[in-house]
Amino acid sequence: MKTNTETIEEFYKHKFNHLPENLQQELGHFNVFRLEDCVGKNGTPVKYSRRDFFKISLVRGKYIYHYADKSVEIDGSTLLFFNPQIPYTFQPIPGSEDSTGYFCIFKEFFFTEKMRGGIGDLPMFVPGSKPSYALSPTQDEHVSAIFQKMIDELNSDYRFKYDLIRNYVTELVHYALKMEPTETLHQHTDANSRIASIFSELLERQFPIESPSQRFTMRSAQDFAEKLSVHVNHLNRALKATTGKTTSHHIAERITNEAKALLKHSNWNISEISYCLGFEEAAHFNNFFKKQTETTPSAFRAI
Repeated sequence: MKTNTETIEEFYKHKFNHLPENLQQELGHFNVFRLEDCVGKNGTPVKYSRRDFFKISLVRGKYIYHYADKSVEIDGSTLLFFNPQIPYTFQPIPGSEDSTGYFCIFKEFFFTEKMRGGIGDLPMFVPGSKPSYALSPTQDEHVSAIFQKMIDELNSDYRFKYDLIRNYVTELVHYALKMEPTETLHQHTDANSRIASIFSELLERQFPIESPSQRFTMRSAQDFAEKLSVHVNHLNRALKATTGKTTSHHIAERITNEAKALLKHSNWNISEISYCLGFEEAAHFNNFFKKQTETTPSAFRAI
């Protein structure tokens, strides 16, 4: 299936077959749900696509979530953050019990004038970042209480309830960030790490590929070096020092991961995937993919 963007209107039509009255409210839309009210026998499957809204979920159960080029299995209580730039879907593991939890959705405008910087600039929403945080029973209890406060406040008549709800969302964000070791949140300790971080951002900015007409254009180490205004040897040394991999290795690895995602989650033919990943001929893509994975694109898709 194709990675089209699901609008917030489509979300409501698919899940509930109606639109809420406050969908176009002046301060930007926000809503919160219990997961068990939206999944299970009567729920609609989550299709692999981007959304035009942010989503934060507390999920209890066994799932595999496909997020951009990654597939991650979760078991237990997990806090997840999804942004509009990255396509994703959830796949329940056969034999697992029905999941429980909460999730909230909101448009970026809900935060536009209420916080410093954009919501998309927060670490868990940046492309290429870690979107999931495993929770202990105590942490689950704390996060559940925050979601329940959102539900209670949303159903209240309090005049400033959306200001309070914004605080609850921000509390979830910072609660997750505090779970990370301090050193992982501190970036750019030297020139090499700064260059590596900017390179990674430039690379991720070209993904995900959403249509056969979209094309990955910055494909060589020289392309990135020119964009960063550094010599290609300098870029290679910086990446090698901070990641242990060369620039070309990073690019090839990311192209391979995107190719796997497109082969698995789209119905585009091999030529279309080849073109959008920057290959002039499908044969070149086949050779590249086989070198990286030891199998052909067709064989990988058939698995």
